[in-house]
Amino acid sequence: MTLRPLIAVPARFAATTSALRYAAEVNARALIEAVWRAGGEPATLHPHAPDGTADPAEIAARLARFDGLLLPGGGDLAPHRYGAPEAHDTVYDVDDEQDAFDLALARHALDTGLPLLAVCRGLQVVNTVLGGTLHQDTAGHRHVVHSVSLTPGSALARITGADKTEASCYHHQHVDRLGEGLTVTARAADGTVEGVERAAGGGWFVGVQWHPEDTAREDPAQRRLFEAFVHARRSTGRPVPR
Repeated sequence: MTLRPLIAVPARFAATTSALRYAAEVNARALIEAVWRAGGEPATLHPHAPDGTADPAEIAARLARFDGLLLPGGGDLAPHRYGAPEAHDTVYDVDDEQDAFDLALARHALDTGLPLLAVCRGLQVVNTVLGGTLHQDTAGHRHVVHSVSLTPGSALARITGADKTEASCYHHQHVDRLGEGLTVTARAADGTVEGVERAAGGGWFVGVQWHPEDTAREDPAQRRLFEAFVHARRSTGRPVPR
């Protein structure tokens, strides 16, 4: 039996969960199921970055066994992480340990070529790691499904097989100044950055501002994004598990 590619997904801290009675570490079921349907074995990572500082050696050791990293959605990054002098009053669920852990994971994946799919907050994390900034509050992108235009020839366009896709969005922050080495490959009608890729660099990477897991069961374009990610190890030189 062929083993499934092992996909690391950092947990999100949750203050309360009724089924578990206490604070918890969670991931969206739809996201985990999308990875599973694509052929991957999703594994939740405990965020460990005491006092808001992650140990790069520890991050490298923890990710060594994985075939890919999926950075999921979640609460907002602390604005000081991208140099903002103050936080907008809509910023929510900031956690220093979560931020430090996610940023360190993204840096390791980008530096080593570990296949990386960044979703919503995950895209914002990557943009921040690469020196970019964020708009702290944007109207009209929560609880909506809207059309997103894809750059012809981009990885997103090749994966989906189209120049447009219907994106399920739930975010109020998005890319302001683009991180170094990133290219915008998807935009909403109002100009909001909805997808990024790296102009150059090793390893498979796609970042999307929308939530492809929301509609991956019904939408072949979103499903193909997870499939391309899960099987990206084959083009990066990482061994295929047996």
